Amino acid sequence: MNNELLLEIGTEEIPAGFIPDALSALASALGKELKASRISFSEIKTMGTPRRLAVIGEGFSEKQEALVTEKIGPARNLAFDQNGNPSKAAIGFARSQGVEVSQLEIVRNDKGEYVCVRKKEEGRATRDILSEILPVIITSLPFKKSMRWGNSDVTFARPIHWITAVYEGKVVPFHLGETESGTCSYGHRFLSPGPFEVKDSASYLESARKAHVIADPEERKRIIREEIKKAASSVSGIPLEDEELLETINYLTEFPTALCGTFPREYLKLPHEVLITCMKSHQKYFPVVNGKNILLPSFVVVTNTLARNPAMVIKGNERVLMARLADARFFFEEDLKIPLIQRAEKLKGVLFHSRLGTSYEKVERFTALAARIADLLFPELKRDVERSALLCKADLVSGMVGEFPELQGVMGREYALRSGEKREVAEAIFEHYLPRFAGDRLPGTDTGAIVSIADKLDTIAGCFGVGLIPTGAADHYALRRQALGIINIILDRAYNLNVSGLLDTCLDLLQSKLSRKCDEVKIDVIEFFRTRMANQLLTQGFSYDVVDAALSIDFDDLFECSKRVSALQNLKREPYFEPLAITFKRAMNIIKEDVGVKINPALFEGKAEENLLSAYQEIKRKAEDFLKQKDYSACLEEMAKLKGPIDAFFDGVMVMVDDERIRKNRLALLSGITNLFGRIADFSKIATE
Repeated sequence: MNNELLLEIGTEEIPAGFIPDALSALASALGKELKASRISFSEIKTMGTPRRLAVIGEGFSEKQEALVTEKIGPARNLAFDQNGNPSKAAIGFARSQGVEVSQLEIVRNDKGEYVCVRKKEEGRATRDILSEILPVIITSLPFKKSMRWGNSDVTFARPIHWITAVYEGKVVPFHLGETESGTCSYGHRFLSPGPFEVKDSASYLESARKAHVIADPEERKRIIREEIKKAASSVSGIPLEDEELLETINYLTEFPTALCGTFPREYLKLPHEVLITCMKSHQKYFPVVNGKNILLPSFVVVTNTLARNPAMVIKGNERVLMARLADARFFFEEDLKIPLIQRAEKLKGVLFHSRLGTSYEKVERFTALAARIADLLFPELKRDVERSALLCKADLVSGMVGEFPELQGVMGREYALRSGEKREVAEAIFEHYLPRFAGDRLPGTDTGAIVSIADKLDTIAGCFGVGLIPTGAADHYALRRQALGIINIILDRAYNLNVSGLLDTCLDLLQSKLSRKCDEVKIDVIEFFRTRMANQLLTQGFSYDVVDAALSIDFDDLFECSKRVSALQNLKREPYFEPLAITFKRAMNIIKEDVGVKINPALFEGKAEENLLSAYQEIKRKAEDFLKQKDYSACLEEMAKLKGPIDAFFDGVMVMVDDERIRKNRLALLSGITNLFGRIADFSKIATE
């Protein structure tokens, strides 16, 4: 049995979304408590279904590791006299520690010799410790919502009906509320509701399987994949798999089986996104496609039982889906009776936020901002951008989006096409919501990208302007996600946009809504973007000091900033970089402030000064050409050539001389060099050994 623990918490059905986090917390809590209790282990793994959370631990030590404590007392010369007789201090210390004076030991540390008492606490049996920590672990599991039941003070996601706690084949005894731990688990609620005995993890998994429970989530997921493929093949189709849906169904079932149903072909006239949403989001069905990825009038439903009459189960699910599809068709046909442009007017009656006005006012603002961005980047797209921005929120007042909110943007695109709008405009209506979540795709058109940036920036600036600023614990308006969305769009499409300038336009449009001063809002929003940009670059593998150095000197143009970070990171990999950075820091440390004079070669006293000026002037000319071309790598490589002349200057020249004119002249030379380097990054922030 390998000193194995199996703990299973049997409950009423726990919501599928609660289970993965609960299993992760269960493993973490067990490991933490074992370490705190000085019990070693080799492995911890979890399993779970809607009715049970289980954890298996292996390789436990037989008992706690012995604990040796050391208590330092008075100095030796105070504890014993010259003849070795104990003083009152030694006797009192021994009494306070519950030992005889003869048990005192002498230890030496950096302060001298002291008396001490060493106590060894033998470890207790692991089983006894488990009886104490397992109730703590169970009650520590976090859930989005917990409940109490009966007369118990215990809170959990759902009422606990049994606790299986087995260590080395025997029960780990404890009570949790009115529930007592035991060695029995229970099978599937309907197929095998009776108890079965558990001796270890192997017998647990085998007995559970016989009782129609697949306890291992990975095995259950594999079975679901196989089952839905088999069911779809009955209509010569392929299930349209979705990992999120698969994960949900995995934690909705204990014994999954799949059945294939159909719906009338006439519903295929609806937009396919509508059909897929009805099946996946609302009914947890897998849509079925053919080999060309074209939807078929079929679906796969995964059940948590073996149907006695599969045809009856299929018919019931078909009836439920057809009702959904009928509703969708009704809303779709009704929506098509009103052109999308007329729906935009209805946004005047939709409140975006009590402090920021209606959705129509928001559309007006970010349409103007989008037009400004189009002027800067693609003037030829301005009309499409303005049209897309004007229409992009109109589907929010449609019946379809009211019934299926997840289709916002999707229906806007569909209705725009059916209203005769240009395809580019229709696509931008959908794309302006992108990216919707971490890892989501970015807009594929410039029109969609521009409207997306404008919409998101208006939301961020507006929320900051009325004090709705994210905290460490809350970001109710997803402002962090929207800022990252803007950053990723700009980097992906290589836009040269001035964040500060865009914010000025944005805040000017928001002026009548703001409850804070524009300057304060602008500072906060720029810092908000700076933090998001830094985090984004760090996740891409750039080092912290390089990111900090580049962002410190200029942040307005996000794309150019990312290019400077990349160039600096590449230069940092070169063997000569660290000596260069050290040399540059040396120059910066001497310059405390602007000396306010121009370089005067007539005040030079040696070749080192002349050579440095000559090298600086030549390299500056080339570096500035590279800066104009925005070739930061070439610029840095050119500036790196100053290392030799700078080192020679420091070796042969005393900068801080008494003669004020000569001192300031030398400082002016160094200041020019540091300013040149400062066009790329703040080298003082680069880490060097």
